[in-house]
Amino acid sequence: MIQLTATPVSALVDEPVHIRATGLTPFQMVSFQASLEDENGDMFYSQAHYRANEFGEVDLKHASSLGGDYMGVHPMGLFWSLKPEKLLTRLVKRDVNRPFQVQVKLYDLELIVNNKVASAPKAILTLERWYVAPGVTRIKVREGRLRGALFLPPGEGLFPGVIDLFGGLGGLLEFRASLLASHGFASLALAYHNYEDLPAKPEVTDLGYFEEAANFLLRHPKVFGSGVGVVSVCQGVQIGLSMAIYLKQVTATVLINGTNFPFGIPQVYRGQIHQPLPHSAQLISTNALGLLELYRTFETTQAGASQYLFPIEEAQGQFLFIVGEGDKTINSKAHAEQAIGQLKTHGKNNWTLLSYPGAGHLIEPPYSPLCCASTTHDLRLHWGGEVIPHAAAQEHSWKEIQRFLRKHLIPDVTSQL
Repeated sequence: MIQLTATPVSALVDEPVHIRATGLTPFQMVSFQASLEDENGDMFYSQAHYRANEFGEVDLKHASSLGGDYMGVHPMGLFWSLKPEKLLTRLVKRDVNRPFQVQVKLYDLELIVNNKVASAPKAILTLERWYVAPGVTRIKVREGRLRGALFLPPGEGLFPGVIDLFGGLGGLLEFRASLLASHGFASLALAYHNYEDLPAKPEVTDLGYFEEAANFLLRHPKVFGSGVGVVSVCQGVQIGLSMAIYLKQVTATVLINGTNFPFGIPQVYRGQIHQPLPHSAQLISTNALGLLELYRTFETTQAGASQYLFPIEEAQGQFLFIVGEGDKTINSKAHAEQAIGQLKTHGKNNWTLLSYPGAGHLIEPPYSPLCCASTTHDLRLHWGGEVIPHAAAQEHSWKEIQRFLRKHLIPDVTSQL
């Protein structure tokens, strides 16, 4: 009897799953096909083809895919190779309290013609992929100006506190904060534009808002009071970097594919205005697929950019730069290297750089599908990245982010004795 098994069937999205097929004919060729429907009803699909061993088994932990959406030994390939049925659609989890359901079907490869199945599947399995662990509490935040959601791990605490910032998409994205809470962090998913009563297109970035968020987190009775961390991506990086420089409350900052200067709108803090670096619209390019590539837009102004750069050397905390070298939206490697150069010039060694060849702009938690392009604010943007190296970057960087935050946010008890 043909069986399809997975261990575990229900797990966090950043946890690996062990998938096996048994009861096949020795050396039989089969196709694994995975599908996922998001909260908007959009479908995502992946497939990989395998040959059973002499015992009639295919173990994805050890077997090599011979074709489909990836080749080689990739136990979680069916997850990170999911592609949208509707082009330029990004998979984004909106309601973290409900899991994504991934359906895996097993077919006889010989009965697939022109990528269309000619018979019923031999076996079907449905997996639950959660963004929040049992016992994690979500608290809606609407205090003063602050808008967001606070996720607390189970237990009495104390927990390291983290502020989670996304970029130009706006609104409130909670999936990274909920996962961080699932791994022991008190994590505040913070909205800062285009959400509830926050402006859709703010004229300035007021750093005082983010200072309120840091103080809010530090006041919480379950949070270590020694300092907070920031995890930021894209547009959020310029805010995370400013917080690290100007707010003594911030002691550890993760910067994923961003700039070391403000762009778009000015930043304001206590009457001090930091003007955005001008960009060159003529350097916005369109690739062969008609997708916009923005990563060169600051090239002509970079040479005279010193007055616009953040004084990163003034920061007292630690930095973790994460760079996708295949990023087509921001030349994040150049910006990270420039920031690190500033730190070195001032005799600082409070930084770590993780630079990933082949990874794109949207580096997310492990096993998330690569989104290399999507429509954002009516623009068809090329985010970049290659499927396999991008997946490897997500898996490695997620572990390093957690290690970095724990190291610099959890007080060293021995040093206080």
